[in-house]
Amino acid sequence: MHSSPLTPLCPVAAETRASESHPYPPHPAPRRGTQPYLRPRGRTRPELSLSLTLPGDIRSARIARTATAAALEAHGLAPYVWPVTYAVTELVSVTARMSPGKELYVSLRHRGDAVRLLVWDQHRHPHHAESGLTALCEARRRRALWLLAVVTDDWGGEWGMCEAPQPQSGTKSWVVLPR
Repeated sequence: MHSSPLTPLCPVAAETRASESHPYPPHPAPRRGTQPYLRPRGRTRPELSLSLTLPGDIRSARIARTATAAALEAHGLAPYVWPVTYAVTELVSVTARMSPGKELYVSLRHRGDAVRLLVWDQHRHPHHAESGLTALCEARRRRALWLLAVVTDDWGGEWGMCEAPQPQSGTKSWVVLPR
């Protein structure tokens, strides 16, 4: 089986995706030297709160990475730039491949003693008729995030994923890195 960066990890999503054309046009190359301008509001202690809704495309990982890095630097959290931008890149890429074409919600928060990152596929993941496909899908998602697990552990943090609680739907993946 041929696998490209746009091939879904989920076997059910791969079947439904095979007949579709790519939903998003290619992104133009960014201009050199441009960075999003973010500044904390007049707080004495910056508390970061960033939320994005992105297309379910692996190219959205770059948008999430750029916005995350700019927000962390603007809030004086430069030591977190590398692990958090790595985490958001991995989570957005894998989530987009699990449910291609679905919108993704990305949330980055800094409260107290930790940076919290959440990536949520707000749409229900394709239903698996066979329990073997459900296990295969879960194994593929975890295997795709093995390096994220290593980086998070190295930073003394934790990560995980779960089904969104009712009445919400979809899958939530998160990373928490302590201060």
